[in-house]
Amino acid sequence: PPPIPLAMGLPPPPGSLAAVVLCYALYIANGRSGIVDTSQLLKGVLDLAVLAVVRDEDGYGYDILRRLREAGLDDVGDASVYGTLRRLFQAGSLSSYVVPSEEGPHRKYYALTAAGRDALARGTKTWAHFATVLDDLLGTDRKEAA
Repeated sequence: PPPIPLAMGLPPPPGSLAAVVLCYALYIANGRSGIVDTSQLLKGVLDLAVLAVVRDEDGYGYDILRRLREAGLDDVGDASVYGTLRRLFQAGSLSSYVVPSEEGPHRKYYALTAAGRDALARGTKTWAHFATVLDDLLGTDRKEAA
């Protein structure tokens, strides 16, 4: 696959949605042979990706789904995102509020809580460690691969 271009040649900030997507894309690129089950990988990073999206701006379900897809997680399913939002809300990582709409049904927005920020920080460290270990095992360097 062609290299993934980075703005100005710099890697994205650690813990940013761009960093999560970049790591995900690199592992997809390495897994084209079928060795890496990308659906399982996506399940493993969806909580982290949703928290990263909501960190920057509150959003309602479809908006969050759209932002994930725009970031490069094209294969994420509607039901997966809505289920993740419910689970993160029940765990206390997200709060919600309803915004009335004159052009359709009211929208339920989700916002990151203090517990969600903690979960995002822990998940970011875990992801960074996992990516580093896997890079070492594979003999790859994400900076060179990008």
